[in-house]
Amino acid sequence: MRILVHDYPGHAFPVQLSRALAHRGHAVRHLCFKEFQAPKGPIERRMDDPAGFELGFLDLGEAFAKHSFAKRWVQERRLGALARADIARWRPDIVLAGNAPLDVQAGSLAGARDVGAGFVYWLQDLVGVAIRKILSKRMPVLGDAIGLYYEAMERRLLRAADAVVAITDDFAPMLRGWGVANIHTVENWAAREEIAVAPRDNAFARAHGLVGVTTFVYSGTLGMKHDPSLLRDLAVARPEARVLVISEGPGAAWLAAANLPNLAVLPFQPFEKLGETLASADVLVAVLESDAGIFSVPSKVLTYLCAGRPILAAIPPENLAARLIGRENAGFAVAPADRAGFLAAAKTLAENPDLRAAQGAKALDYARRTFDIAAIAGRFAAILESASHPRP
Repeated sequence: MRILVHDYPGHAFPVQLSRALAHRGHAVRHLCFKEFQAPKGPIERRMDDPAGFELGFLDLGEAFAKHSFAKRWVQERRLGALARADIARWRPDIVLAGNAPLDVQAGSLAGARDVGAGFVYWLQDLVGVAIRKILSKRMPVLGDAIGLYYEAMERRLLRAADAVVAITDDFAPMLRGWGVANIHTVENWAAREEIAVAPRDNAFARAHGLVGVTTFVYSGTLGMKHDPSLLRDLAVARPEARVLVISEGPGAAWLAAANLPNLAVLPFQPFEKLGETLASADVLVAVLESDAGIFSVPSKVLTYLCAGRPILAAIPPENLAARLIGRENAGFAVAPADRAGFLAAAKTLAENPDLRAAQGAKALDYARRTFDIAAIAGRFAAILESASHPRP
């Protein structure tokens, strides 16, 4: 098949899937928005890439206004048009698109329909639900109206898809209630084979003074569905430890302005340094606000599992990531509002190196057992084949 995969942010595991599909003999174009402010995967051409694999990038020709609501809306509509034009030029048999704003996702669907291609909606987050929850709090009347508009758009796009790949069964009841058909669940994974398990004492840790001191590391997006004050409170509660935050944007800037001596903020690091970055931690930290529990599963938790370190998470207990951490005994997950429980779990991990080692080993064991890209690519290939002939 000719498969176009549109992963808007350019994360590591979707481009790993595209490469694996190309290795299976398909022609694959992997499309992303390179300027989007998020951790990037290996989105450059490699010497060992199969001949049928290619990379494409959406380019606005100007800086992306991520934190300006009005300008971002205009830019996302332009990006949707660019995605539609790219699909029209390449003429795939099937489009797999997700992880994108709804206006961009609409462009991908329109592009698939323009060329008679099938369309698979890769449902990473319930974006319309999230927009309504967030904006209705910020702007009670106008925000709720905007949220209703995007929630209706999300339902329309999902119903129009030839198949939906949801990352958790938790989405299924809502999808069925919306009249969405042909739902498949494929849980997210991390590109384990590309994340080297590095020693605690490594070049990154030495460069940033993290050797010989208990270190908590947060790596990833700090957006509206996160609470950076938990990381500040962690630094205050553990003055003998280091808290390293690797992120960009308002949340990271807010933390940097706290001017705490044991709290450091760095920008996103190159993907090739990810193994050493995560290995510099004694504990890896994840946060997700209570309202986000039903519409988001933080993929950073899956990346953390590959590092062989325990996870300290403030995540709604009903969230798949929280259940996974508890089930696999890979760390501690507490409710986001349970600040005392979060800090108590941090104390337990800071003071018990044997516990950290045991939980880190369980985390890595789960990643090694579960994140098999060959099997995952096989599942996606079957779904894409079944959806390659669009419904009337």
